[in-house]
Amino acid sequence: MRNLKIVARSLLRFSGEDPLPITATAWDPASNALICAFGPSESRATIELKRLHYTRNGAEDRLESIAAWDAPCPLPSLTHDSILSLHHFSDSSTSCLILAGGDIILVRENPVQNEELVEIVGSVDTGISAAAWSPDEELLAITTLADTLLLMSRDIENIASVTLAPEDVNVSSHVSVGWGKKETQFKGKRARALQDPTVPETIDEGVLSPCDDRCVIISWRGDGAYFAVNKVEEERRRMIRVYSREGQLDSVSEPVDGLEGALSWRPSGNLIAGVCRSSDKIEVVFFERNGLRHGQFDLRFTVEELERLTVADTRAVGALQILEYASVVAAGSTAPPNDFGMVASIDGLSLKLTPLRLANVPPPMAFHTLALEHKAIDVAVSETGNKVAVLSDNDIALYALDLSKRPIPKPILLWKSNVIKTRCPRHVTFVGDERLFCLTDNWDEEESCLWRSEGPELLPLGPIIETVGASSLLSDVDFMALYVQFQDGSLHLIDTHGDSTDLPPQTSLVHKFPSLVPEVKVVTVEGQTLAFALTKSGVLYANGRALVRNCTSFAVTSAHLIFTTTQHLLKFVHLAGADELEIPLDEPQKDERCRSIERGAKIITVMPTTYSVVLQMPRGNLETIYPRALVLAAIRRSIEAEQYFEAFLACRNQRVDMNILHDHDPERFLSNIESTSTCFLRNYGKSVRLGDIVITNEDRNEDVSETMYKETLKAKDLVEKSKLSQAQVENKVNRISDAFLAVLEEPKYKDEHLQNIITAHVSKVPPALEAGLEMIGRLQTAQDPLTDKAAEHICFLADVNQLYETSLGLYNLDLALLIAQQSQKSLQDLPPIRRQFQIDDQLGRRAKALAHLNELQAHDEVQEYVQKHALYSEALAMYQYDNARLKEIMQLYADYLRTTNKNKDAALAYEYLGDHASAWPCYRAANLWREALSSATLASVPASELETLASSLIEDFTESKDYFAAATITLDYFSDPASAARLLCRGAHFAEAVRIVTLRRQPDLIAEVIDPGLIERSADMTEFLADMKGQLQAQVPRLRDLRLKKAEDPMAFFEGIMDGADANIPDNISLAPTDTTSGGTFMTRYTHQTGTVNTQATRKTSKNKRREERKRARGKKGTVYEEEYLTNSIERLIERINSMQDEIERLIEGLVKRGMRERADAVSNAVNEVIERCRDAVKEMYPQTDEAVGGVSVGADANGVEGEMLRPTGGDATLWDSLQEVEKKREAPVVKAFARLSLLG
Repeated sequence: MRNLKIVARSLLRFSGEDPLPITATAWDPASNALICAFGPSESRATIELKRLHYTRNGAEDRLESIAAWDAPCPLPSLTHDSILSLHHFSDSSTSCLILAGGDIILVRENPVQNEELVEIVGSVDTGISAAAWSPDEELLAITTLADTLLLMSRDIENIASVTLAPEDVNVSSHVSVGWGKKETQFKGKRARALQDPTVPETIDEGVLSPCDDRCVIISWRGDGAYFAVNKVEEERRRMIRVYSREGQLDSVSEPVDGLEGALSWRPSGNLIAGVCRSSDKIEVVFFERNGLRHGQFDLRFTVEELERLTVADTRAVGALQILEYASVVAAGSTAPPNDFGMVASIDGLSLKLTPLRLANVPPPMAFHTLALEHKAIDVAVSETGNKVAVLSDNDIALYALDLSKRPIPKPILLWKSNVIKTRCPRHVTFVGDERLFCLTDNWDEEESCLWRSEGPELLPLGPIIETVGASSLLSDVDFMALYVQFQDGSLHLIDTHGDSTDLPPQTSLVHKFPSLVPEVKVVTVEGQTLAFALTKSGVLYANGRALVRNCTSFAVTSAHLIFTTTQHLLKFVHLAGADELEIPLDEPQKDERCRSIERGAKIITVMPTTYSVVLQMPRGNLETIYPRALVLAAIRRSIEAEQYFEAFLACRNQRVDMNILHDHDPERFLSNIESTSTCFLRNYGKSVRLGDIVITNEDRNEDVSETMYKETLKAKDLVEKSKLSQAQVENKVNRISDAFLAVLEEPKYKDEHLQNIITAHVSKVPPALEAGLEMIGRLQTAQDPLTDKAAEHICFLADVNQLYETSLGLYNLDLALLIAQQSQKSLQDLPPIRRQFQIDDQLGRRAKALAHLNELQAHDEVQEYVQKHALYSEALAMYQYDNARLKEIMQLYADYLRTTNKNKDAALAYEYLGDHASAWPCYRAANLWREALSSATLASVPASELETLASSLIEDFTESKDYFAAATITLDYFSDPASAARLLCRGAHFAEAVRIVTLRRQPDLIAEVIDPGLIERSADMTEFLADMKGQLQAQVPRLRDLRLKKAEDPMAFFEGIMDGADANIPDNISLAPTDTTSGGTFMTRYTHQTGTVNTQATRKTSKNKRREERKRARGKKGTVYEEEYLTNSIERLIERINSMQDEIERLIEGLVKRGMRERADAVSNAVNEVIERCRDAVKEMYPQTDEAVGGVSVGADANGVEGEMLRPTGGDATLWDSLQEVEKKREAPVVKAFARLSLLG
């Protein structure tokens, strides 16, 4: 679908009295220059080697002489010598010339000492017939006039010498393939002709063509492993020999009549091309490496052209023309509504036109084929696609076709002009739909001229005056402006609206690219001109910014830049300023702007109206895809324009989640719900099923505009729209259903759209089945003929069993029978007893069944039913005004709570009933000591039992370190201030201890009890803080080392190789995992699903998991669990020091009060040091960065795609959980500040 387009043309004329003819050329990629060899000729036995610096302007002064020497022919059989091969070695600036007379000459542009500028490094006495260098420039293949094949190295040293004998024709490497039966092997056409009567009787004998020049041709395969030699054998036939790199004959070709000398091996290596000439045609024939024919095609020449080719004048001329081509697509507009995808493809004397939006006809076929009189060199399509301009060397023609008619008529010729016949036309383009512009070259003046159409005439606008020549003529994406690109890469805007016709076209610089770019597209965005250009090396520019460096093709629409990459991705970029263009990452799974495509695919055209992109594969076939970026952009535009029907059609055709219709702009959708519904009903008529359109099973309480289809436009470019709150998201389906019900239940729609109403009810979350069934029940009562259809529809939408049970709960047995019949249930499924209690009991509606029992005044059954189904709360609510029944149920409820270990609730229930004897044991079990002791006192328990209760509470609180409660009970129930003070000192409540001993007039206990308590508690606290400090000193550096090792070598860290790469490993031990022992690396061991197939395997998996859980809990040094263990340990220490600060503060104050300032200062310094070390640990453990410390995430695969790997089982699951815990982003704990007592300094 691409055309070759001339982007640069240069003419070099050679002056002088007797100029030598140019006889060979070679390209120097290092300096972008052409090495030209002139001579020898019959009149002058001289060779001149010159360098042509290619600057795309024809001027003779750019020829730089390299060397010149005399070259007399050593063979008397030749009138003059000739150059068979000219090869330039860019790495050494050396050129190698091989002459037919047998000389091999090296020309060194920068000779060193003891080297000559021109040196004959070898000579073949018998003469040379052909020569060719290998693609890697390491081997030289030469055939001599003595039928010998020579292989030489780059230093011209002989490697192999092979005789080209006629007996080589008997060599065959294509008889046996090493497998299959002998009778099925291919043995050639002659052998097959003996058995197969369908084989033609005439078999090619290899008759020579009368036009054969008897030349020898050598062609190398692209990888340099084989080369082919095409040579005439004994004046009878041409034979292609295939040799290996070592000079061994691999195969010979089968005979082909009329085969000539042309030969070329396809670089990919699968085909060898040759030319076969007969009296009425010329064919390009293909051979496989084994010599067998592999198809052919005819060249499109008439008999007269064949004669001209045969007798063509081959005399040398004194000029060299250099043409530079680019492969581009001649496509129409990509802006709606004119984006018909019109593509024009030049095919010889045919122009193939295909509007891809209307007819996706793959090449080499076309929707319309236009026969041309002359071969086209350029073609242009107008803005609407209704006009096509064809440019040839002889004329320019304008054709018209009407894309709005069906069927589309054939193109008709509007006018033709040949005024540019002698002007070297190059390019043609449209501006708008009527104005046509043409670019021509003038060799004499070395300038380019611009032409414009005026009706059926083509008028000159004058030369384009610039210091460099014009390269290409183009219009912008909107067909509103005309641009010209010059040879230096500068892009200029041409003023096409000038009034003066006497002045040449006026241009203004838009942008200058680093060099000439073969493909440019211009678009205007927010008043700024964006010029996108693709270089030959794959760099895609936006003005001066290089966007990507691996681009293979691109297209531009009014909203997107679309391009393909060498990574086989199709990417979309929202148009903005050149510096604001955002290139999506290579994440086709996450970003709608990136999509995977077939390898080597290139963009042909884009049609935003149908959300499609047409790609051409390397093999030539077309593929139309519908990228999510285009589809979603069109849906969003339709929603913003309140064209919900068009948006719905796009969602349905392209399988986009229908939730986007609402989620993209919820308020707009709900405010237009009536017009939207009316539009759907009008377009679909009475048969519309609105439930299938909007209220579908797809609807869910999720904002897909923020999850599945997140907007990729920048915030400043977005249209203001409402967003859903979390509460609205959770109730979204019900809001949509209610909104549609408000419209559908209107009288004008209600009768015709019954099914849609039922669908709206069933679609709610949870489904409003009762509302839907009640509607069907009303239809059934009214004997509506649509009753059966409605019942069938609701059974289709919802679970039949649930519908059946819901219908029973409505106590409408006729409706239940109807649902049972629609669901194919048996009448035996109906309950034998029709009473409401039994129906509700069977359906599990216990509360309603209990109410029915109460209505029957069956109180004994009520109590049994309450106890059976634990309906105590319902029963209490039911008997709230019947005090006697209420107490009975409360007694049952209290006993039930006690048996279920809900002791506090049970005690409260007993106290409600005044049963303190039953209440206090429940309070005791709930550790509510105040309530337990008070209830026991109210229950008048014996004094001994009360003391026993108090003693047990003291022991429990002392064990649980609730010293304040224990001291209170000791003081209140045993009147022992000394014991109470000791307990308070153990809890660091020194102020309270001093208060109670002074209150009881026993101040001597301060020195006897409280002071020793202060000393003991300060010593314990100092020791405890020292342990914390030691823990931090040991664990923080170890954690730092672990994270450093993981960052340096994650593989060794997770595999448990913690000693690094320098560990001493015996030489006779292999570290490579085998298929039997390898369990995968830490990156691969979780990428395969595991499972168990029997009970034994399940037990083994559970055992391994328990073992791993124990390892994880221990966090042993050197294991992968150590990092998690250390992190959790340090966090627990921080939590502990934060919770102890009140106790430490009370301890310090108590020490100061009792004059123990040194001890108070020691405790204060210790706690401050621990807190400071905790802060340092937090800074190191939680750096201010979002990146994971280890650099490896077990939650993502090698491509960074999360959530696609399966969670392992067994012991691996424990490791998985540990790694997830380590790698997840933790919130840094807060270390509380400790205020040092000012009295301590």
